[in-house]
Amino acid sequence: MVPTCAQMMRLRMPESRKRLYKRLLEATGESTKSKALDRAARYYCEMRGDTAVVPVGAIGELLAAAEERGSLTGEEIAAILDCQWLRVEYETEWLVGDGDNR
Repeated sequence: MVPTCAQMMRLRMPESRKRLYKRLLEATGESTKSKALDRAARYYCEMRGDTAVVPVGAIGELLAAAEERGSLTGEEIAAILDCQWLRVEYETEWLVGDGDNR
């Protein structure tokens, strides 16, 4: 007998895993565990690399850029880490003084 998809994906759900999945749903903004897990898996693969689709991941790219340039700005780091699975943007705001213009 061939197992169904539901039988193949049955996971034990201790309290710690339930909490983790709840946080993952919140972090990804997805409405189902399967979509949240897909997004997290895709993000991991984008960051790690070493696959046929993504040979050099963003973490490797970030480390290579830092080694090559010596230092990176927040904007440059955000540009390297940004991907469709987790948007990364950088913005700065400057304030001099206490903000009271009297």
